[in-house]
Amino acid sequence: MDGFLIPANSKKSLLIFGAFTTSDLILVGSGMGVTLLMLLTLPIQEISFALAAISPALVCSFLVFPIPNYHNMITILRNIYIFYTTNQKLIWKGWCFNNGDSKK
Repeated sequence: MDGFLIPANSKKSLLIFGAFTTSDLILVGSGMGVTLLMLLTLPIQEISFALAAISPALVCSFLVFPIPNYHNMITILRNIYIFYTTNQKLIWKGWCFNNGDSKK
């Protein structure tokens, strides 16, 4: 065999830590920064304030969580949104489809 086989994980080398893009890390970093500011400013003795303070980090971490067959949760949510908000043109080509050609 003289063919060239591309390894399955060749795209991972383009990612930071093999899983994240630059925008993913910026999103998580900004979520962590907002969480840190909220932890310093809010009275976290109450459970509601503590949950509100850590929610930006939790949400941002959830969005960049790696998922098999997709890049991360942002990709899945974007695909779901596009699927349900755009018109889908589904072309059926079954066993009785004749591509508009009618045999006479």
